[in-house]
Amino acid sequence: MTQVAPVSSRSRRPARSVVAPHSESALLRVELWSQELEKLGVELPAFVVHDFGLLLAIPSEQLALAPPPSSVDGNDEDGYRALVHEFSQSEACANAKSLRPDDSMVVALLARLLGRPARECAPHRYHPERFASEVIGQLTKQRLLLLTLADSLDMDALRLVGMLGGDLATGTLGLVDLIASLGSPETNAMVQFSLQILPGVLEAKRKSAASAHAAFGYAGLTRRGSVDSLVLTELAWDEAELTRRLLENEVLYYSREQGQQETRRLHHLLIDASASMRGQRATFARGIALATAKKLLLAGDDVTLRFFDSRLYEAHRCQGGKIPVSHLLSFRGERGRNPRRVFHDLANHLEVVARGDGREQVIQVFTHAGLYIPRAHVERLRRLASLLGVFLLPSRGKLELGYIDLLHHHWIVDESALRGGQEQADAAERILSEVNEAATASQREPRR
Repeated sequence: MTQVAPVSSRSRRPARSVVAPHSESALLRVELWSQELEKLGVELPAFVVHDFGLLLAIPSEQLALAPPPSSVDGNDEDGYRALVHEFSQSEACANAKSLRPDDSMVVALLARLLGRPARECAPHRYHPERFASEVIGQLTKQRLLLLTLADSLDMDALRLVGMLGGDLATGTLGLVDLIASLGSPETNAMVQFSLQILPGVLEAKRKSAASAHAAFGYAGLTRRGSVDSLVLTELAWDEAELTRRLLENEVLYYSREQGQQETRRLHHLLIDASASMRGQRATFARGIALATAKKLLLAGDDVTLRFFDSRLYEAHRCQGGKIPVSHLLSFRGERGRNPRRVFHDLANHLEVVARGDGREQVIQVFTHAGLYIPRAHVERLRRLASLLGVFLLPSRGKLELGYIDLLHHHWIVDESALRGGQEQADAAERILSEVNEAATASQREPRR
């Protein structure tokens, strides 16, 4: 990195900043980062957000740094400059740049790294210089903590979010989920499993189905249409009569035969978050749910993700082909389990949805062999939607549920396939290879 140019009076770069971008347009992002951090309760001087944010977001060749101090000697200003240089050379900083993070991800990273120093310094509304000095002092005092937090960031989780994440633009709540997942060691197994099975899903491409229906032949006559389909004998009318017929929609047009439109499906992916779904079960269930969501989106279907334990939690839509990855990684159930209530509430919800939604409804549950739902609830759900299930068995367990015959399709994953390795990946790939076909076949079965 070259030496930073002096701050000119016209520069928008904050005073005291150590980092300078080659392009002034990067400074627009800094303003947004500061605003979003304040929404999260993390208030920092502009130059701190500027320096650390640019180091995380902008390629090194597009930045310049002020020269490092020759010695610190207890001077906080020199200590801050030394810290910025040390951070710029860290592996975490380099890895973050390689992900080309968007603004929301940068905000989450800054909140994770700088949140503690910010909380220990109360902003001085009328004394910004005093506030800036306090923050610099805290940063230099907590230098080792900041560098340790940077080294502990789960870059694989960030990579996964960057590939599939759709909740980065949902505001503060999405950011809180993401921040929570970055420092949690529990997410690492889920992330690694997801990255193992996703390549095969991402290679899939949607293929257009052939139609047996004529696409452009004439099927009859209609009162509405375009000029090119106007019945030629209509031109025999004189000008006044033709004008009247046009105004009163009496003119005849040839109607064209259209191929049947492909029916879109709405998939409700329900993930068990009760205490029975911890460790290996949670890893498999959330990883396979994430990959299933991506596969269904690539096939052109609509998808929602929601957790349940003793109640049914809020649905998160997969919008624009993106998936709420950070929510899926970081969610923790808060209650016991109550399948009766959960699936009663789900049926009520689907009845409301079905009134104004023409899409085929599909429910896919990711749970274990002890999900005891009253048979009457399952019968009610079957009248509203196609039912699929992925059941994770305990050691030497069997699937003995009284409603299995009501499901349109289900998969069983035994305990040996949950231990990781190739056997786990094979079990996931088997489910993923069949999920689209299972959903399509279930549509052809009569509702009971």
